[in-house]
Amino acid sequence: MPLIPEEPQIHESAQGPRATPASGRTAPTPRPVPGPRPAAPPRPGRPGPVRPAPSAQRTPRDAPAAADPVPSKPTAPAAAGAQIQLIPAPAQGALDAAEEAVDLLLDAGRAPGDVLVITTGEPHPWATHERSFGEASYWALHAAADDVFYADAAVADRAGARPVVVVAVNGGAEPVITSALAVAHTKATTLLIVCGDPQRINSMTGTGV
Repeated sequence: MPLIPEEPQIHESAQGPRATPASGRTAPTPRPVPGPRPAAPPRPGRPGPVRPAPSAQRTPRDAPAAADPVPSKPTAPAAAGAQIQLIPAPAQGALDAAEEAVDLLLDAGRAPGDVLVITTGEPHPWATHERSFGEASYWALHAAADDVFYADAAVADRAGARPVVVVAVNGGAEPVITSALAVAHTKATTLLIVCGDPQRINSMTGTGV
């Protein structure tokens, strides 16, 4: 499925709510149910010395709920019916771009448990931290679905489907990236966001920009 490089970069609109999709769009991403999110600890982007309780939720954010950060133009549907958004980023900046995408999703009202982040290169620090407590504990957090879950490409196929999947193409061999993108297609039910170098991604998936 072609990836759409012309979509606006999600981090460029981090200072305000997302624009309303164009009227020509035929398959908008469903809005989240309005209402405050339960209290929770900060996002797991920088694990600290004390491991957060698995059952904890995220802290409420000040920004009011708005539309999900989806492209302003219609995007091609994935095999599972999800829309695809490509955020151009170099390999060394792909994880940061993915983090910004997650921030915007949560600020827009998306529940943390709706989001799965897959990395193709270095694992996310949260994943490394949580797996140090053992695989059983790590996957129990996934089953609880209380927060954003981070997985590297090697184990992403074990994750269940979630409404939003964010792929950070932050390195890795071509077969690893190709496999991660294929897995992401099967896991995303509403929105698939790919952060990485469009030229490299398209050369591996056989699509053209």
